[in-house]
Amino acid sequence: MSIALPDYYFRVRENGALVFRVDTEDRNQRLAMNQIAVVNLKKGDIKPHGDRVLSADDLTAIRAWMEERKALLADREVDDILRTVDHLNLTAQWAQSRASDDQLAQVTDGLLLAMHDLRSTLVRKKADRLSQNHGQDS
Repeated sequence: MSIALPDYYFRVRENGALVFRVDTEDRNQRLAMNQIAVVNLKKGDIKPHGDRVLSADDLTAIRAWMEERKALLADREVDDILRTVDHLNLTAQWAQSRASDDQLAQVTDGLLLAMHDLRSTLVRKKADRLSQNHGQDS
């Protein structure tokens, strides 16, 4: 039974990935992964590894991965924020029903400052959006 492997493997790292070409044609029937490039998502850079020259197929596969990865990270970012809303609700319930005075003393100032900062940012951003939309209606 043979499993078809992808032509490329992307080892994810903080700002992108190391790109490997997957080679299953080794004469000893071993799997080989040869690094061909380094990707920086923030800068949009694709740098060949060493003195390699990337083929059009390499570049097409890498650019497709970059677009898919950016979309995935954007989806995860929104999901993380929605989870934060759940955590805030759970925190409110904890503070109301289970937290001891000592526990509340440990977290209250930090939570209040963070929530004030978040509220200020959200209100400012919403006002900006409303003023932009109002300007478009005129």
